[in-house]
Amino acid sequence: MAYSLTLGTISFFLAVIWGDPLIHLLKEYHIGKVIRIEGPERHQTKMGTPTMGGLMILLPVLTITIVLNLANLWGMTLIGRSVLVPVFTMATYGLLGAVDDWEGVRGPRRGLGLTAKQKMAGQLVLALIIALVLMFRLDIHSIALPTVPQKIDLSYWYIPIAMFIIVGSSNAINLTDGLDGLAGSLASVSFASYGVIAYLQGQVWLAAFCFTVVGAIMAFLWFNAYPADLFMGDLGSLSLGATLGVVALMTGQWVLLPVIALPFVAEAVSVMLQVGYFKLTGGKRLFKMTPIHHHFELLGWEETQITQRFWLIGTLCAMLGVALALL
Repeated sequence: MAYSLTLGTISFFLAVIWGDPLIHLLKEYHIGKVIRIEGPERHQTKMGTPTMGGLMILLPVLTITIVLNLANLWGMTLIGRSVLVPVFTMATYGLLGAVDDWEGVRGPRRGLGLTAKQKMAGQLVLALIIALVLMFRLDIHSIALPTVPQKIDLSYWYIPIAMFIIVGSSNAINLTDGLDGLAGSLASVSFASYGVIAYLQGQVWLAAFCFTVVGAIMAFLWFNAYPADLFMGDLGSLSLGATLGVVALMTGQWVLLPVIALPFVAEAVSVMLQVGYFKLTGGKRLFKMTPIHHHFELLGWEETQITQRFWLIGTLCAMLGVALALL
């Protein structure tokens, strides 16, 4: 654990020292957030804030993890090689998110990015590849349940379930990334929780990876705290979400993901409920606006209040999730 926490600290400093240069670079190339008109009015003041800030998280994490695992690229240990799966997930989903961000800022679909079909197709293809690697290369195809001593083998059902978790987690964090500091603070708690679970299971490389991610996210939050100087963008949110899903799958404790990441789940479910209710009632709304953090904004809550209260709930849920993992 000392090794993992040290890596998290190193990751923080490596990420935070290039925050200002990254912001300057993004501003120089006019990579600024385009605020959609249908969003809350107060968000219009954020127009032009640099986006694609997920680079601040991904580059240090990928660099540290790959450098420290170079020996494992030659097949020395299974545990070492296994951490390359979340590394691959973070890199590929980050690339997909970067394309989406670029299209939304500088492409022909300015303000929109990739179409929903294009983004979903990319997510599903990547999720299928990752699920197959988890099952056939790492021999992971089971579920661990609290109070049940033995893991339950899911056989080939594991593949569609793993795909659902990866894609669902990716989209959930993407939907949550709408307020300063919200997605990052919740993601750091979730990764820390699974880092503890991985450590208790003896998956030291996976625990180290999780805390490396936590350190980099904290560095990002230094610049993303209200009022934000930098936004995560899809580059950050899609990659963090998919990687969190993969980490949960690798621990076998993915059934606890809705508990540990409850605020993310609430954000995604609120959107589904809003769309379903809108269609069933011919145009009526269940919430004032979704994702649900916008609902609380329109109720009069301050942005910092929403972020802090969601973080408090997320921390409590993460504590409960780790406790259930120990049963």
